Amino acid sequence: MKPFLREYTNDEKLMEDVKKIKEEGIDKNHVYVLSHDDDRTERIAKNAGANTIGFSEQDFKSAVGNLFSKKGDELRTKLQEIGFSEHEAETYEEDMDEGKVLLIVTDDKASRLFA
Repeated sequence: MKPFLREYTNDEKLMEDVKKIKEEGIDKNHVYVLSHDDDRTERIAKNAGANTIGFSEQDFKSAVGNLFSKKGDELRTKLQEIGFSEHEAETYEEDMDEGKVLLIVTDDKASRLFA
């Protein structure tokens, strides 16, 4: 099943939604934050109690390859590793170029929360 994804321009709204997700019993290990700015991603994830997509979510070969790739390539690879198609990853990466932050949830209960 494809992960649930929602885009945000407002960090506080994203953090409110993460709180809502966790209150519904979705484990934080299924909740990820991703943006073009590593510092912003880390800050939001820490404040919201969410995760970033790191080495454990990618296979080792992809992770090592990302160390040498450009930021856009790295973000697209992370999105594909977590379950999105190449085309979807390109679209979401372009949205992150415009300053959006992605909330990704790998538990299928999330889609019902935001229906």
